[in-house]
Amino acid sequence: MDEVYEFLKKTETYYLATVEGDQPRVRPFGTVDIFEGRLYIQTGLNKPVVKQLQANPKAEICAFADGQWLRVAATLIHDDRIEPQEHLLANYPSLQGMYAAGDGNNAVFYLKDATATFATFGGEPKIVKF
Repeated sequence: MDEVYEFLKKTETYYLATVEGDQPRVRPFGTVDIFEGRLYIQTGLNKPVVKQLQANPKAEICAFADGQWLRVAATLIHDDRIEPQEHLLANYPSLQGMYAAGDGNNAVFYLKDATATFATFGGEPKIVKF
């Protein structure tokens, strides 16, 4: 999990894919945090991505850096506790003007049953589960 975290931090922007009915939806994300041994991401509760994850919590993350890409398939679990919100926002001060822990809009999700695949052209993929 730490290797996935470091890769996502390095890329700064990764892409989260969800489904809405039968239509795939992909959007850029930039937050990633480790709290209580879990990998977390953050968004706003009022965004369509939250409704999509409520209907189907299975999602994939994709990122690319330095000739290597990462795909992470996981179930995203909404954690409505204040503590992980505070922890993530402490690591992203630029978001503190838009979100606050417990503000009713800040949403954090952790990855459950994740399978991460690191790959390069011509190399053997490396799989990490957490």
